[in-house]
Amino acid sequence: MKKVLTIAGSDSSGGAGIQADIKTFSAHGVFGMSVITAVTAQNTQGVFAVQDIDDDVIAKQIDAIFQDIEVDAVKIGMVSQVNTIKTIAAKLKEYQPQNVVLDPVMVAKSGFHLLNPQAKDTLVHTLLPLATIVTPNIPEAEVITEMEIANLGDMEEACRKIFSLGPQSVLVKGGHLAASSTDVFFDGQAFTYLKSPRIHTKNTHGTGCTLSAAIASNLGKGDNLLEAVKKAKEYITVAIEHALSIGKGVGPTHHFYVLYQKGGLIDAE
Repeated sequence: MKKVLTIAGSDSSGGAGIQADIKTFSAHGVFGMSVITAVTAQNTQGVFAVQDIDDDVIAKQIDAIFQDIEVDAVKIGMVSQVNTIKTIAAKLKEYQPQNVVLDPVMVAKSGFHLLNPQAKDTLVHTLLPLATIVTPNIPEAEVITEMEIANLGDMEEACRKIFSLGPQSVLVKGGHLAASSTDVFFDGQAFTYLKSPRIHTKNTHGTGCTLSAAIASNLGKGDNLLEAVKKAKEYITVAIEHALSIGKGVGPTHHFYVLYQKGGLIDAE
C-alpha cells in the first residue's frame, strides 16, 4: 500500500484540513499519515480560534514519519507562521520526498485569515520552489502574483508567474470565476483546461484540501502529474455533487460517495 503524508491544520468539524485529507487518502486506497501544524476551532459556520503547534513538535512529527515509514507523497496545507514554513522546508530538503503537493491555504471560506500576512513571502519563496505542484484558487493566486484574475487568460498568466517562482507545475482553480468552473494546469510547457459543470450547492467546505489530497494520493500511486490532476478533478466533482448538508453553514463534500454507492450505503448520502 502506498503511503501519503499530510502536513496541515486540524479542522474540528471534520470537513477540511487533516481530517479531509485522511478521508481522501482512505477513499483512494492509500495509507494516510499526518503532521499537525495547528489546531483550529471551527465548524460549518466559520473559524473561531487557531492554536499553532510549536515548531519543534512539528519537526519531530516529520522526523517520526520519515525515519520509520517510506513516504510516497506529501500534501501541505495550512502553514500559518514564518517559523512553521521554514521548519517544514528544512525537513523537505532533508528527506527529499519525490512528490510534494502544496495547497497554499490563506483564507477560510468564512473570511478568517489562516496565513499570517508576514508569512506570505516565506511561503512563496521557501515552499513553492520545493513543490511538485501548487494548487491555489483564484484569490490565493491573486495574492501570490499580485495581479487581478478575471478570466481564463488571466489564469494562464497567473500560472506562468507562479511557475516562475520554482514549482514543477501549477494548477489554478477556477471555481471563483462567474463564467465557468474551469481549472488551468501548467507544467511549464503547455496549458491544459480542466472543465467541469458548475454545481449549485453551498456545501463546499474543504474542497481545496480534498482536491490537493487527491492529487497527492494519485501521485503517490504512480500517476504522472496531468493524470493525477485529472483523476483528482473527477473525484472532487463527484464529492461536491453529493455534498453533505451537515451543520448550519457550509457543509462538507462527500469523500466516500463512490465507495458508499458500491457498498449499498446510498442512504448515507
